[in-house]
Amino acid sequence: MIYQFDSRVRYSEVDMDKKLTLPSILNYFQDCSSFHSEHLGVGIDYLKDRQCAWVLSAWQIVLGNIPVFGQKVTVQTWPYAFKGFLGFRNFCLRDEQGEKLAWANSIWTYVDLKTGHPARVSKREAEVYVSEERLEMDYAPRKISIPAEKAQKESFPVVRHYLDTNHHVNNGQYVQMAMEFLPENFQIGQMRAEYKKAALLGDVIVPYVAQTDEVCTVLLCGEGETTYAVVEFTKKKGNGEGTEQL
Repeated sequence: MIYQFDSRVRYSEVDMDKKLTLPSILNYFQDCSSFHSEHLGVGIDYLKDRQCAWVLSAWQIVLGNIPVFGQKVTVQTWPYAFKGFLGFRNFCLRDEQGEKLAWANSIWTYVDLKTGHPARVSKREAEVYVSEERLEMDYAPRKISIPAEKAQKESFPVVRHYLDTNHHVNNGQYVQMAMEFLPENFQIGQMRAEYKKAALLGDVIVPYVAQTDEVCTVLLCGEGETTYAVVEFTKKKGNGEGTEQL
Protein backbone atom coordinates (compact mmCIF):
# COMPACT_ATOMS: atom_id res chain seq x y z
CA MET A 1 0.00 0.00 0.00
CA ILE A 2 1.87 3.03 -1.31
CA TYR A 3 1.00 6.30 0.40
CA GLN A 4 1.51 9.51 -1.57
CA PHE A 5 0.73 13.20 -1.72
CA ASP A 6 1.09 15.79 -4.48
CA SER A 7 2.96 19.04 -4.04
CA ARG A 8 4.59 21.90 -5.93
CA VAL A 9 8.14 23.05 -5.29
CA ARG A 10 7.98 26.22 -3.21
CA TYR A 11 10.37 29.18 -3.29
CA SER A 12 11.23 28.49 0.35
CA GLU A 13 12.46 25.00 -0.64
CA VAL A 14 14.96 25.91 -3.37
CA ASP A 15 18.59 27.01 -3.55
CA MET A 16 20.27 29.84 -5.47
CA ASP A 17 19.71 27.94 -8.74
CA LYS A 18 15.97 27.44 -8.03
CA LYS A 19 16.56 23.71 -7.47
CA LEU A 20 14.90 21.78 -4.64
CA THR A 21 17.45 21.36 -1.85
CA LEU A 22 18.43 18.07 -0.24
CA PRO A 23 17.01 19.13 3.17
CA SER A 24 13.72 19.96 1.43
CA ILE A 25 13.65 16.52 -0.22
CA LEU A 26 14.39 14.93 3.13
CA ASN A 27 11.55 16.95 4.70
CA TYR A 28 9.17 15.82 1.94
CA PHE A 29 10.06 12.21 2.69
CA GLN A 30 9.79 12.64 6.44
CA ASP A 31 6.43 14.43 6.10
CA CYS A 32 5.15 11.69 3.80
CA SER A 33 5.92 8.94 6.32
CA SER A 34 4.30 11.03 9.09
CA PHE A 35 1.18 11.59 6.97
CA HIS A 36 1.10 7.86 6.25
CA SER A 37 1.15 6.98 9.95
CA GLU A 38 -1.52 9.59 10.75
CA HIS A 39 -3.68 8.24 7.91
CA LEU A 40 -3.48 4.77 9.45
CA GLY A 41 -4.28 6.02 12.95
CA VAL A 42 -0.85 5.25 14.42
CA GLY A 43 0.69 8.71 14.24
CA ILE A 44 2.21 11.16 16.71
CA ASP A 45 -0.59 11.19 19.32
CA TYR A 46 -1.01 7.40 19.17
CA LEU A 47 2.69 6.90 19.86
CA LYS A 48 2.80 9.62 22.53
CA ASP A 49 -0.04 7.96 24.47
CA ARG A 50 1.94 4.71 24.47
CA GLN A 51 5.26 6.43 25.16
CA CYS A 52 6.83 4.92 22.07
CA ALA A 53 8.45 6.40 18.97
CA TRP A 54 9.88 5.45 15.62
CA VAL A 55 13.47 6.74 15.64
CA LEU A 56 15.39 6.98 12.39
CA SER A 57 18.55 4.86 12.37
CA ALA A 58 19.78 5.40 8.81
CA TRP A 59 19.04 7.24 5.56
CA GLN A 60 20.23 6.56 2.02
CA ILE A 61 18.92 9.21 -0.38
CA VAL A 62 19.86 9.19 -4.08
CA LEU A 63 19.39 12.32 -6.19
CA GLY A 64 18.54 12.17 -9.89
CA ASN A 65 17.17 15.11 -11.89
CA ILE A 66 16.39 17.68 -9.22
CA PRO A 67 13.03 19.48 -9.63
CA VAL A 68 12.93 23.27 -9.76
CA PHE A 69 10.80 26.06 -8.35
CA GLY A 70 7.14 25.69 -9.34
CA GLN A 71 7.45 22.13 -10.62
CA LYS A 72 4.68 19.71 -9.62
CA VAL A 73 5.85 16.59 -7.82
CA THR A 74 4.45 13.50 -6.11
CA VAL A 75 5.97 12.15 -2.91
CA GLN A 76 5.56 8.43 -2.15
CA THR A 77 6.43 6.08 0.69
CA TRP A 78 5.81 2.49 1.71
CA PRO A 79 7.21 0.02 4.26
CA TYR A 80 8.75 -3.13 2.85
CA ALA A 81 9.78 -5.09 5.96
CA PHE A 82 9.55 -5.32 9.76
CA LYS A 83 12.10 -7.33 11.74
CA GLY A 84 11.75 -7.30 15.54
CA PHE A 85 12.14 -3.67 16.56
CA LEU A 86 13.25 -2.49 13.08
CA GLY A 87 11.14 -1.07 10.26
CA PHE A 88 12.34 -0.61 6.67
CA ARG A 89 10.76 2.05 4.43
CA ASN A 90 11.30 3.30 0.86
CA PHE A 91 10.57 6.74 -0.54
CA CYS A 92 10.32 8.20 -4.02
CA LEU A 93 9.90 11.71 -5.45
CA ARG A 94 8.40 11.70 -8.96
CA ASP A 95 7.55 14.26 -11.63
CA GLU A 96 4.18 14.58 -13.40
CA GLN A 97 5.17 11.86 -15.87
CA GLY A 98 6.00 9.45 -13.05
CA GLU A 99 9.77 9.61 -13.56
CA LYS A 100 11.94 9.24 -10.46
CA LEU A 101 13.64 12.43 -9.32
CA ALA A 102 14.96 11.22 -5.96
CA TRP A 103 14.57 7.96 -4.07
CA ALA A 104 15.56 6.58 -0.70
CA ASN A 105 15.88 3.73 1.73
CA SER A 106 15.46 4.23 5.46
CA ILE A 107 15.81 2.08 8.58
CA TRP A 108 13.80 2.91 11.71
CA THR A 109 13.99 1.65 15.30
CA TYR A 110 10.87 1.29 17.46
CA VAL A 111 11.78 2.69 20.89
CA ASP A 112 10.10 2.49 24.29
CA LEU A 113 10.51 6.06 25.57
CA LYS A 114 10.07 4.94 29.19
CA THR A 115 13.23 2.82 29.06
CA GLY A 116 15.00 4.38 26.09
CA HIS A 117 15.51 0.88 24.65
CA PRO A 118 14.31 -0.71 21.41
CA ALA A 119 11.00 -2.57 21.69
CA ARG A 120 9.10 -4.99 19.49
CA VAL A 121 6.67 -3.29 17.12
CA SER A 122 3.14 -3.27 18.54
CA LYS A 123 0.62 -5.77 17.14
CA ARG A 124 -1.65 -3.01 15.83
CA GLU A 125 1.13 -1.29 13.92
CA ALA A 126 2.39 -4.55 12.50
CA GLU A 127 -1.13 -5.19 11.19
CA VAL A 128 -2.03 -1.74 9.80
CA TYR A 129 1.17 -1.21 7.83
CA VAL A 130 0.98 -3.22 4.62
CA SER A 131 4.40 -4.09 3.24
CA GLU A 132 5.15 -3.63 -0.46
CA GLU A 133 8.02 -4.84 -2.62
CA ARG A 134 11.19 -2.91 -1.87
CA LEU A 135 12.37 -0.34 -4.39
CA GLU A 136 14.90 -1.42 -6.99
CA MET A 137 18.13 0.40 -6.06
CA ASP A 138 21.66 -0.36 -4.86
CA TYR A 139 21.27 -0.67 -1.09
CA ALA A 140 24.22 0.63 0.90
CA PRO A 141 25.11 -0.78 4.33
CA ARG A 142 23.54 0.89 7.34
CA LYS A 143 26.92 1.62 8.91
CA ILE A 144 29.18 4.25 7.36
CA SER A 145 32.95 3.70 7.31
CA ILE A 146 34.79 6.35 9.30
CA PRO A 147 37.95 7.70 7.60
CA ALA A 148 41.09 7.63 9.73
CA GLU A 149 42.14 11.16 8.75
CA LYS A 150 39.68 13.93 9.64
CA ALA A 151 39.84 17.55 10.67
CA GLN A 152 38.06 19.01 13.69
CA LYS A 153 35.94 22.10 13.01
CA GLU A 154 34.49 24.78 15.28
CA SER A 155 31.88 23.45 17.72
CA PHE A 156 28.39 24.89 18.20
CA PRO A 157 25.45 24.36 20.62
CA VAL A 158 22.10 22.65 20.00
CA VAL A 159 19.40 25.35 19.95
CA ARG A 160 15.62 25.06 20.13
CA HIS A 161 14.84 25.18 16.41
CA TYR A 162 16.84 21.98 15.88
CA LEU A 163 14.35 19.96 17.99
CA ASP A 164 11.32 17.89 16.94
CA THR A 165 8.28 16.56 18.83
CA ASN A 166 10.47 14.00 20.62
CA HIS A 167 12.59 16.90 21.99
CA HIS A 168 15.60 15.50 20.13
CA VAL A 169 17.52 17.08 17.26
CA ASN A 170 15.49 16.26 14.16
CA ASN A 171 17.22 13.89 11.72
CA GLY A 172 17.07 16.47 8.94
CA GLN A 173 18.90 19.01 11.06
CA TYR A 174 21.98 16.80 11.25
CA VAL A 175 22.09 16.72 7.44
CA GLN A 176 21.82 20.51 7.25
CA MET A 177 24.60 20.85 9.82
CA ALA A 178 26.82 18.50 7.80
CA MET A 179 26.14 20.29 4.50
CA GLU A 180 27.82 23.41 5.89
CA PHE A 181 31.16 21.57 5.55
CA LEU A 182 30.78 20.54 1.90
CA PRO A 183 33.38 21.91 -0.53
CA GLU A 184 32.22 24.70 -2.82
CA ASN A 185 30.41 23.47 -5.96
CA PHE A 186 30.09 19.93 -4.58
CA GLN A 187 27.05 18.45 -6.38
CA ILE A 188 25.45 15.75 -4.20
CA GLY A 189 24.56 12.48 -5.90
CA GLN A 190 23.89 10.48 -2.76
CA MET A 191 23.57 11.17 0.94
CA ARG A 192 23.86 8.55 3.66
CA ALA A 193 23.28 9.25 7.33
CA GLU A 194 23.79 6.98 10.31
CA TYR A 195 22.23 8.12 13.58
CA LYS A 196 23.91 6.90 16.75
CA LYS A 197 22.63 8.99 19.67
CA ALA A 198 20.05 11.77 19.95
CA ALA A 199 21.43 15.21 20.75
CA LEU A 200 19.38 17.35 23.15
CA LEU A 201 18.92 21.04 23.83
CA GLY A 202 22.14 22.53 25.20
CA ASP A 203 24.42 19.74 23.95
CA VAL A 204 27.51 20.85 22.05
CA ILE A 205 28.17 19.55 18.53
CA VAL A 206 31.82 18.98 17.63
CA PRO A 207 32.18 18.40 13.84
CA TYR A 208 34.93 16.38 12.17
CA VAL A 209 35.33 16.39 8.37
CA ALA A 210 37.09 13.94 6.04
CA GLN A 211 37.23 14.68 2.33
CA THR A 212 38.33 13.02 -0.90
CA ASP A 213 37.62 14.03 -4.51
CA GLU A 214 34.37 12.05 -4.54
CA VAL A 215 33.21 11.71 -0.93
CA CYS A 216 32.83 14.08 2.02
CA THR A 217 32.17 12.49 5.41
CA VAL A 218 31.07 14.57 8.39
CA LEU A 219 31.00 13.28 11.98
CA LEU A 220 28.78 15.23 14.34
CA CYS A 221 30.07 14.39 17.79
CA GLY A 222 29.62 15.47 21.38
CA GLU A 223 32.26 16.48 23.83
CA GLY A 224 34.12 13.34 24.82
CA GLU A 225 33.45 9.97 23.18
CA THR A 226 29.88 10.58 21.97
CA THR A 227 28.95 10.47 18.27
CA TYR A 228 25.48 11.76 17.41
CA ALA A 229 25.46 11.18 13.65
CA VAL A 230 27.68 10.40 10.67
CA VAL A 231 26.72 11.92 7.32
CA GLU A 232 28.35 10.90 4.04
CA PHE A 233 27.96 12.79 0.76
CA THR A 234 28.97 11.24 -2.57
CA LYS A 235 29.51 13.52 -5.56
CA LYS A 236 27.06 13.33 -8.45
CA LYS A 237 28.31 11.67 -11.62
CA GLY A 238 29.08 13.82 -14.63
CA ASN A 239 26.03 12.66 -16.58
CA GLY A 240 23.70 14.37 -14.12
CA GLU A 241 22.32 11.16 -12.65
CA GLY A 242 22.58 10.31 -8.98
CA THR A 243 25.03 7.71 -7.79
CA GLU A 244 23.91 4.60 -6.00
CA GLN A 245 27.26 2.90 -5.79
CA LEU A 246 29.83 3.75 -3.15
